[in-house]
Order: sequence, then structure tokens, then C-alpha cells
Amino acid sequence: MSVPVVVGTQLAGHPGLPLLLCGPSLGTSAVALWSRSADLLGADFHVVGWDLPGHGSSPVPDGSFTMSDLATAVLALADKTLAERGEPGGTFAYAGDSAGGAVGLQLLLDAPARISSAVLLCTGAKIGEAEAWRERAATVRTSGTPVMVEGSTQRWFAPGFVAREPAVAARLLHSLQDADRLGYAAVCDALAEFDVRGRLDEITTPVLAVTGEHDGVTPPASAEEIATGVRRGRSVVLEAVAHLVPAEAPAEVAALIRGQVRAAQRVLDVRDAGMEVRRAVLGDAHVDRAAASTTAFTRDFQELITEYAWGSIWTRPGLDRRSRSLITLTALVARGHHEELAMHVRAAKRNGLTDEEIKELLLQTAIYCGVPDANTAFRIAQQVLAEESDR
Repeated sequence: MSVPVVVGTQLAGHPGLPLLLCGPSLGTSAVALWSRSADLLGADFHVVGWDLPGHGSSPVPDGSFTMSDLATAVLALADKTLAERGEPGGTFAYAGDSAGGAVGLQLLLDAPARISSAVLLCTGAKIGEAEAWRERAATVRTSGTPVMVEGSTQRWFAPGFVAREPAVAARLLHSLQDADRLGYAAVCDALAEFDVRGRLDEITTPVLAVTGEHDGVTPPASAEEIATGVRRGRSVVLEAVAHLVPAEAPAEVAALIRGQVRAAQRVLDVRDAGMEVRRAVLGDAHVDRAAASTTAFTRDFQELITEYAWGSIWTRPGLDRRSRSLITLTALVARGHHEELAMHVRAAKRNGLTDEEIKELLLQTAIYCGVPDANTAFRIAQQVLAEESDR
């Protein structure tokens, strides 16, 4: 096994825009598959396509490789591109079709912090059967890639597409004929071993899984499996297209990518704002303890709290933080949430409430929530305020 080399080609946009890395389907080149969609994305993204080993601009591999090896090569290309943009170690958006989508899943598992959002097109957590891929690899090693043209024409395009768009279809089929037989076969062997169905729940990056209505290779069920398996996923089925949707439906694909990247950025912005407020209100020590104790079982809940409670509610401009602390303390007394009450008494002090104001609030709860609840709340608050005054 060896890590192959993949070469990138700038398809649209310029380095001042967010980076979007696009991966190809087996037998195609990035230029042939992605140029139509890239032209529509160039105003929003620096679109860079990469080619599979032995395809397009990428050299023929020295030997066999796994999908994880291929993901490592793509990440190296991303690192090189980001460094040239003056953003070493930065993040990027990713879109990939078929084998390129499978590489995207592998990247999301191997380097989750690097990808801000992903659009995975006509792909699956497992594509086809291992024996069929090995048989195809053997056939191509012996007879070359032209032997795949007839079958690929049937798999790649929806009924009527070749007649409507003969130039687009011809460009894609020529990229198949020009692909090196050893590179093509090596990708087949890698796909034979690829199966991440049991790991989808490890993926936390927002994912949009897209498939074509007429895609017989990775049908809608494959996209739905990805969308329901990852933490933040959804799926879309495009009508009247098959397996190479970036070329078949460029406008729809461009719109989906643009919307997915923007939606993911909004989530990140809300989460970042939520974490900032959470630290300001509860203190770094408390948040760091919560983060350190987070497990795979509790991670989603911690993200929910940060994003929705702190990012969506505590950041709203309609009330200041003092008012929000008063409301929160009242609700916690009423519901008897004593552990949370102690935490939010400390938070109320950080938000500017005085001991006297906290006392007045607790007196108010004695009338409207009940004397026993207020009695317990006074005991907890007195202990917390004493600890705070000793610091």
C-alpha cells in the first residue's frame, strides 16, 4: 500500500473566496465533471477540483491504496492549497460525486475538524459489492478503460441526456477513455474494501447527501442511509438525473452546495456565539470541566445546549443578561432544579446582580413558587454567595 498523489485544478473563483474542494466520480476528470457547476459557483467560492490517480492531471499510482490513503492525499492537496492562500491548517467545504463522495466520507472520519460542510453526491457508505469491483479491476487491467464506455454510458446518464447534451456526455466519456487502466483498477480495488456504514454516527460535520432519481449505482436509499446515519444530515433526490449530477444538473447542484455551505456557516456562527456567552456567564472553569467530562454519549446534548440555549436564546438582544439571570433563577426555583440553581447563582453574580437583588428575587419566589421551594433556594444561594465572597 502507498499514499497516491492527486493533483488539483482551479475550476472557478479566486483565492480570496472560501475554498470548495470538489471530487470526481471513477472514470471522470474534475474538469469534465465539475466545470458546469463550478462556473455557477465561482462568484462565491474558490473552486478547486482534484483528480483520481491515473485520471485527468493526477499521476498513475505506484501500487494499490485504500480509501483512507486517498483521503490522506486529498487532505495534502487541501493543505497545499490553503497554505498558498495564506491559510495554513484552515478549513474548507467539500463536494464529491460517487468515488469522490466516498473520499468525502473518509475525510469526515479521518480529519473531521478540517471540513466545514460536505455535499456528497451519488455515493454511499458502501458502494456495490467487493467481488464486482475486483472483477471490474481485472477486466480494465487487461483490456483498458475503453471497455467500460458502453456500460458507463448507461449508468452515468439519465434517459435522453446524451441526446440533449452530446458535448457534455462526450467530454465525460473521453475522460474515461483517457484514464489510465492501472489507476482506474486501483480505485476499483479501494472501493471493494470501502465500507463505513458502521461509523457514520461518528460524523458531526453537516452533510447533505444528494442522489439522482435514475441513479442505479447509488440509489436514493444510499443517500438516505448517509443522511440518517451522520449526526447532522439531510438528503435530496434530484429528478430526471442519474449518477453524474454535477454535469447533468449543474444549476441544481450549485444551488444545493451554496445553500449547504451557508447553512453550515450559520450553525457554526451560532455555536461560536453560544460558546462565547456560555463562558462569559458560567466562567471558563465550569465550561472547561463540562467539556472535559463530555463523552460520546453526552456530546450531542452538550452541543445542543451550546447552540440553542446559549447561542440562540442568551444571545438575543431583547433582554440584557441581568434580566435573563433573574428569569432563569426564578424558573429553577419553581422547578426545583437545585444543582442548576447553584450554578446560576454564580452566573447571576457574573451578570452583575447583587446579593441584595438575589435575596429579593428569592423572597418573590416564596410567594409565587412556594415557601418550601424558596427555603431550599435560600440555603443553596447563601452557601454559593458565601463561597463567592471568600474568593
